[in-house]
Amino acid sequence: MTALGEERLAPANGIEIAYQEIGDTGGEPLFLIMGLATQLLGWDEKFCALLAERGYRVVRFDNRDVGHSTKIDEAGVPKRTDLFRGRRSTAAYLLSDMAADTSGLMDHLGVDSAHVVGASMGGMIGQTLAIERPDRVRSLTSIMSNTGRRGPRYFPSLKAMRVLMAPSQRDREDHLEQVAQTFEVIGSPGYPRDDERVREIVGASYDRCHHPRGVIRQIHAVTASGDRTERLRSVRTPTLVIHGDSDPLVRPAGGRLTAKAIPDAKLLMVEGMGHDLPRQLWPQFAEEIDANAARARRGEPQGATVAA
Repeated sequence: MTALGEERLAPANGIEIAYQEIGDTGGEPLFLIMGLATQLLGWDEKFCALLAERGYRVVRFDNRDVGHSTKIDEAGVPKRTDLFRGRRSTAAYLLSDMAADTSGLMDHLGVDSAHVVGASMGGMIGQTLAIERPDRVRSLTSIMSNTGRRGPRYFPSLKAMRVLMAPSQRDREDHLEQVAQTFEVIGSPGYPRDDERVREIVGASYDRCHHPRGVIRQIHAVTASGDRTERLRSVRTPTLVIHGDSDPLVRPAGGRLTAKAIPDAKLLMVEGMGHDLPRQLWPQFAEEIDANAARARRGEPQGATVAA
C-alpha cells in the first residue's frame, strides 16, 4: 500500500493548516476535506491509498479549530442561542473562511486547482469553494452533506441532535465511549459497525488534540453561513453527490437538494448508509470519485441520478 507522507504545517489564509500527502506528487491533486469535529485521521489511510493508486496526489488535512491546525480561541465560544439562530455577527468565521483555508493550502502546495472531496461539513466547504472559487475546483464530490437549507425535511432527528449537541467528555475513556454511542445513533444500519476501528481513530484523535471549543465554533460556522441552494445553481463544476438513505444527522433530503441545485450533478443514494463511511463502500466511492474526475477531464456532463 502507498504510504502517507509525514505531517507538515502550511501557512494558509493567515493561519496554519496541518496536512499529509499520499501518492504521486506529479498526479492530479485531490483534496479531502473532513467534517465537523473530525481530524484528517477521519480519512482512513487505506481509503486514501485507493485514490492514490488511481494516480492522484491525495492531500488530507485538519480544518481550522481541530487537530494540529490553528485554533481560533481568541474568538471565544458562541452562545447557544446565537448558534441555533445562525447569527452571523457573532460567528468567529464562516464556511467561506474555511474554503479560503483550502485555497490557501493549494497555494502553498503550488496547486492551481484540484479535485475536491468533502464529507459532511467538508462537503459544505467544498460547495462553498466551488461557488466562490470555481477556478480552484476541477471536480466536486459532496458526501453526506447539504446546501444549508433549513426546514423539517432537513433537520437532524431528535436522537441525532442530542448526540451532536452533548457536551464533550474530557476524560479519554469517557470520550471514546461517548463517540461510540454517537455512532450507534448516526452510523450505517445497513453495514456492520467496526467499533474497534472507530475507537482506534477516536483514541488517536484524542491523543493528537482534543479541543471541544473549536467544535462549537465550527458548528456556528455552518449555521451562520446560511442557505447555499440558489448560489449552487451557478456551479458548473462536474459534481457527484453521495448520500445515505438512512442518514439521521444530515437527512437524505439535503443530499437530494444538493444534486438538484447543481446543474447536471450525479446523485448516488446508498441504501443502508447513515452518517459515516462504511469500509465496505470505499472501493465503490473511490471508483465513483475517479469517474467524476474523468468526466471533468473530458468536459462531459454528469448524467442521470442513480441509486446503490
